[in-house]
Amino acid sequence: MARNSRPPVTGKHRVARRTKIAMGAIGLAIAVGGLAVAVTAGRTGEASADPADPSFFIDITKVPAGSNVNAALKKKGAKGSFTVDCGTNADGAHHNPDNFIAQPGIKNGAQHLHDYVGNVTTDADSSLKSLLAGGTTCKNGDKSAYFWPVIRIDREDKAQDQQKNQKAKQEQQGKTGDVQEDKSAQDAKDAQDQRAGQGGGQSGRSARQQQGDQNDGQQQDGQRRQRNQQQDQNGQQQDQNKNQQNQQNKNQQQGQNKDQQNQQGKNQDQNKDQGQQEELGGPQGANEEVGDNDGEIIEPESATLKFIGGGAQNVVAMPLGLKILYGDAKQSTNGPANARPSWTCTGFEDRLTDKYPICPQGSKVERIHAFPNCWDGKNTDSANHRTHIVFADKQGKCPQGFKNVPQLEVTLVYNVPQDVQQNKEYKVDAFAQEEHNPKSDHDDFANVMNKQIMGRLVNCINSGKVCAE
Repeated sequence: MARNSRPPVTGKHRVARRTKIAMGAIGLAIAVGGLAVAVTAGRTGEASADPADPSFFIDITKVPAGSNVNAALKKKGAKGSFTVDCGTNADGAHHNPDNFIAQPGIKNGAQHLHDYVGNVTTDADSSLKSLLAGGTTCKNGDKSAYFWPVIRIDREDKAQDQQKNQKAKQEQQGKTGDVQEDKSAQDAKDAQDQRAGQGGGQSGRSARQQQGDQNDGQQQDGQRRQRNQQQDQNGQQQDQNKNQQNQQNKNQQQGQNKDQQNQQGKNQDQNKDQGQQEELGGPQGANEEVGDNDGEIIEPESATLKFIGGGAQNVVAMPLGLKILYGDAKQSTNGPANARPSWTCTGFEDRLTDKYPICPQGSKVERIHAFPNCWDGKNTDSANHRTHIVFADKQGKCPQGFKNVPQLEVTLVYNVPQDVQQNKEYKVDAFAQEEHNPKSDHDDFANVMNKQIMGRLVNCINSGKVCAE
């Protein structure tokens, strides 16, 4: 097991805190004045991030024992294992919000930050060729890419935020009261002026003068009606001429417009990837905050990369370049089929939950990611990145036509402070629509082991040896 401890993170993140305070003040302005405003800490149109919902947390002692779906398979088949020591990315040297498997070529496409171990060149533009040419953090020279979303601590300074929000509310209410008072005074003055004008307008004028004014007014009204009728007739004729001209112009332009629209559609298709890349913002500030993800990154205290049999009697070598996904980063839109419970605490590995665990004193937050292990024998990837490699059944057997390959099990341990757990102030990086749901936890792997390393790996598993490199 690779172990590299770091002290608990206790500082406060700065960028997101300012953004959240600004959002509170603007929210009050919207409620009072009907103002429409968009504020973002990353991309235009996105609101600032929030903590994970309190309902996403659970006391690990309340999770049923025996709920670890992987534990039963470990008791079946080959008992050997092969552990690769690739470190923990303890210094945060390799982070980015890319995913060359799910979103190849799109910088910042994941909009959540990944921890990387293994290949040091992994980014949006990675390919088998580039990975083979890259260096690695793995002690045995394994150039495979291993990456998962980071965990952040999001300490809410609630008292300070409430005070600032209350002050902003009071200031806004004061401004609204002043405006209403000024408007009432002006309305009263206008009414008084109108009454004075109506009362004095008739004084000092004789009845004969008033009658003359009335006659003149009637004559002028008759002349005005005649002019209006003539203008209406002229206007109707002009409208008819104009409509005819417009129709002719419309007919002439239809063919040209259609060609232009077709060309625009082609241009949009050609520029779609480039436009998306320009829209997606990269990490910001010392905490590398990106998309809807803010807070202090806490690196794993240990990261164990172990290959096991996954219930199979024998396994075959993984092909070079094989890509495997664990979990579903977009489970809220894709549905629960590929989401997996992966959260637990040290000392409670007999159970897994799809919620953030609150661990007892002396126990630490833990993520266990057991990857699919049945390969179709042909493809290193597929259109949905899943159909070429699936999970074995409860007996460790693969679907017809598939072959058992070593199962990668990634175990990550975090020293999350006890008060942070109790206050429900930690969360996993995720797409904005996931709202930091722990069900969206996921992991990615691309095999770039050479034949010698893969050969030793398969031999250790099938022979029942416990190997570590």
